[in-house]
Formats: sequence, C-alpha cells, structure tokens
Amino acid sequence: MQKVAIFGQYFEKESQTLLNDVFNFFKQNKINCTIEKEYSKILINHNILKSTCETFTSHKDLNENIEFLFMIGGDGTILRAATFIRHLQIPILGINAGRLGFLAKVQKDNVSDLLTQIIAGHYKVSERSTLQLSASAPIDFNNQADFALNEITVSRRDTTSMITVETYLNDEYLTSYWADGLIISTPTGSTGYSLSCGGPILTPNVNSLVITPIAPHNLNARPLVINDDMIVKLKVSGREDSFLVSLDSRMIIIQKNTELIIKKNSFPIKMIEPLKESFFVTIRNKLLFGEDRRN
Repeated sequence: MQKVAIFGQYFEKESQTLLNDVFNFFKQNKINCTIEKEYSKILINHNILKSTCETFTSHKDLNENIEFLFMIGGDGTILRAATFIRHLQIPILGINAGRLGFLAKVQKDNVSDLLTQIIAGHYKVSERSTLQLSASAPIDFNNQADFALNEITVSRRDTTSMITVETYLNDEYLTSYWADGLIISTPTGSTGYSLSCGGPILTPNVNSLVITPIAPHNLNARPLVINDDMIVKLKVSGREDSFLVSLDSRMIIIQKNTELIIKKNSFPIKMIEPLKESFFVTIRNKLLFGEDRRN
C-alpha cells in the first residue's frame, strides 16, 4: 500500500479507543499517512498523535499516490470527505465513530479485523453518483465544492411563507411546487433528507434521481423518481428576495428567479465496503426496514 489519507472533523472521548486502534494499526502495518490539517491538530491536542505529520488542506494536495481515504466519524463526515476527493477517484472507507453509520461501514467493535481485510484487497467498491449545480447567473460557492453526494435542496430562507419552485425536466414543464422547499436526491441520498420527507428508498446502483417536496401545500404533489440523465431546471419565487440552496450540508444564498440547473455529475464517488456488507443488510440493521414488532 502506497499511502492513505485520513479525515475527520471532531473528537469525542468515546472514540478514543477506536482512534488508538486505527493509528496503531497503521503503524504496525507501516502504512504511510497524510492527515487533513485541522483534524491533525485535533488529534495532537488529544494525544492521539504524538507529533506533527504530513498534512493536506484540499483536494489539490491529493493525487493518484493516495490509495484510500479513511474517514473517521459519521455519515456527515463522509459527505465532507467527498469534497476532498472530487474527480480523483480515490475510494473512501468510512470508519464509524458516529451514531447511525449508514455510509460509514466499518464499526468500532471490529475495526482491526476489517482494516486487515481491506489492506489485503478483500473488499468491494460501490460507485455513487453525484449531482452538479449551475445557474443562469454566477453562483458564489464560497470556495466550496459545486456538487453533492446526497442531495441538492432549495428551501425558504428568512420567512415562514412557502416558496414556489417551478420545475422542468429536459426543458419540459413538470409542475410548480408550493412548499417549504424541494429536494433533488441521488440514490445515496434517498435514505437521508428525502426519506424523512416521504421519499422512496433507492438501491445505490440504480440510474435514477428522486424529486421530493418538503411540506408541500399542493397535497397531490408526491415524490417522483426520474432517470438520472434528465436535466432538472428550477426557478424559485416567493415573498423574499433570496432563498437557500444546500449541497449536502453546504449552504449558499441564491437570488429569487435565478434558474438553477441540476444534473448528474461527470464523476462518481467510490465507497469501499467490506465483502460481507450489503445495502439490504444495512437498511435492515440501520433503518429497521420491514421490522414488525408484532412478529
């Protein structure tokens, strides 16, 4: 193994044993590491790392010499980790130090065994589609990535009044949603915000997207599954002069009547999964899918 990148966002005392196990594993197996700069400072402050090491600050510091990116945290940290990978096609392995761990596949109770399997090549790779955002007017992304792994969402900003989202698919008018917002979700994101708003669960490898309204006023508006080669255009209007757009958890402000263009991105994000893991096992264990306590 050439080198791995490591990323996390926080430290909790409950994760100290996990972190010690991970870094001891890297040391024992002589794996070279580069650690995201701010996370490196956190680890040094909590004596997980004893000294400074090679660090990175953006995707520009990573290249094909990085074999994996190890993410330590929860699913939100994986979404952030994807912004360091972008088009580089470096696979991400999520080590779950959070709660749900839907995307973070490696659990803290068997981390050494699973890492041994990973470095021996006993794993599978799941390619997850991403969404790209553009607009009829320049967008200030605040130096953040212009794509999303889970979803792109438009929502009201500083008002309790709903917004109107005029929606087109491949330039054909679909409808105007009167709602608190609208979610355009990938299959990966179908188990996130979209699901909590009544959207369906998609398996990760389907070539589809989901359009899910948030608290719609037009009650006959239901979540809609579309082909992922469709171009979605949105025009938002309402009482306020601007509205919010989120790319996963990254927020930007857009002026109303700006036309948003959302389409499948040119690159996927690669996720590493242990051989014994599957999407169906995950939704049963994490979402209690189909569970009936009467039986």
